Amino acid sequence: MELVTTPRVAFLRGLADEILAQYGRGRMIVAIDGPLRSGKTRFGDDLAEVLAERGHAVFRASMEGFHRSRAEQAAFGEDTPARYHRHGFDESALRRVLVEPFRMGGSTAFVTRVFDAARDAWVEPRWLTGPDDAILVLDGRFLLRERLAGLWDVRIALDGDPVDPADVIAYREADPRLVASAVIDDADPLHPRRRFFDSC
Repeated sequence: MELVTTPRVAFLRGLADEILAQYGRGRMIVAIDGPLRSGKTRFGDDLAEVLAERGHAVFRASMEGFHRSRAEQAAFGEDTPARYHRHGFDESALRRVLVEPFRMGGSTAFVTRVFDAARDAWVEPRWLTGPDDAILVLDGRFLLRERLAGLWDVRIALDGDPVDPADVIAYREADPRLVASAVIDDADPLHPRRRFFDSC
């Protein structure tokens, strides 16, 4: 279905064209990082709609669906921003049930969510399959940290300085804007724009 053209949709179509020009076939993962409350999920949803408009099979996931339980986090020590930054998310589960099976393609099933952080409870896994050519749009904090950044075909960072203490730690270790393929200023959601950062 063709979306109504707005400045936001026009911008996202241009970004989608760039992405598809480089990774138009096979399985592709687009990761969207950014500080707390920067609009990552909304941006991911909107980009997924535009990619689907182009006729691609698109799946959505968020790191919010891969939290560790409070009990599991407590096993790593006192509740601090540093603990949350290092151990707040179950990256092993993310790789095992989503990234690796999604990459395999074909009839291999994958899961886009395993945990409900608001309820601090596991959710019944919903196993999905898709065609050989498919795109996963994944949003979440810390996705462009060094140990995860290599998993993604396209790395997008939403601009914004960290305010939350866990984000301050993350950006001090590795600013995601410096490893992103595209940095987006989405402070005005109606008129997003590109930003350019020099990593030198």
